[in-house]
Amino acid sequence: MIAVRQRFTPLQRLLHWLIAVCILAMLFIGVGMVSTVMPKFLPLIAIHKSLGIAILVLALIRLAVRLRYGAPALPTDLPKPMKLAAYLSHYALYALMIGMPLLGWAMLSAAAYPVVVFGGMYLPAILPQSDSLHTSLWDAHFCLAFAFFGLVLMHVAAALFHALVRRDGVFETMASVSVSTHDEVVPAE
Repeated sequence: MIAVRQRFTPLQRLLHWLIAVCILAMLFIGVGMVSTVMPKFLPLIAIHKSLGIAILVLALIRLAVRLRYGAPALPTDLPKPMKLAAYLSHYALYALMIGMPLLGWAMLSAAAYPVVVFGGMYLPAILPQSDSLHTSLWDAHFCLAFAFFGLVLMHVAAALFHALVRRDGVFETMASVSVSTHDEVVPAE
């Protein structure tokens, strides 16, 4: 008989929270980049590129670990539309965690910009130089960033819903802390 896991593995939780911090930083850096022409623009670009590649690598590792170890089952009483939303949103998150850095890399390649990450590592161009392709990829990267931000907000809202409203244990599968599923009564001594 195979035991059903109640939580994600420690490696899965570590990757989740590490990627979450990177994505939040990336979103704020992205907003800062497109809203300034100040001297801080170039350092933000450098951080954005490196962080994007880090997210790509971590997301690929996370996907491999997820395929190897799976995930805890959702509560049996969770309505089917919510289960479907959970599955689809996770597919979308993985697609964006992998697709957005690749799109950025392709965009820079199409502009013939060097893709320098982590202060000195050069990545090869993955597309030929093309101004029109660069423009299209920039537009896609920009629009998908808003979709990604919206999806992250929905993910956080769903996590809080499970933790504070449903109290069904879904939040605890990924959290480092436990949220009580009922009002605890401590017996008097």
